[in-house]
Amino acid sequence: MIMGIITGTVISTKKDERLEGFKFYIVEELDTDMNKTGKSIIAVDIVGSGSGEVVLLAQGSSARQSDLTDKKPVDASVIAIIDTMEVEGKLKYKKD
Repeated sequence: MIMGIITGTVISTKKDERLEGFKFYIVEELDTDMNKTGKSIIAVDIVGSGSGEVVLLAQGSSARQSDLTDKKPVDASVIAIIDTMEVEGKLKYKKD
């Protein structure tokens, strides 16, 4: 899994019909110190996340292993919204 922050949206009026109803987000990867790594990915949202939220992504075949994405042309999915993250006993992130 990859941790990232949602920094933007992608709007597509023409797409594969199996992707109708999905929101597409630009997610910038974060390291465990909450620093952006410089890598971005487009992911479909399956958990109701939104702009500015810190999320977990699944990629590849794992991104298609939910009821919503099964047999759909998806390579990255937002699968969780992070509430808190602790590393070596130190709180690194807490959702407002």
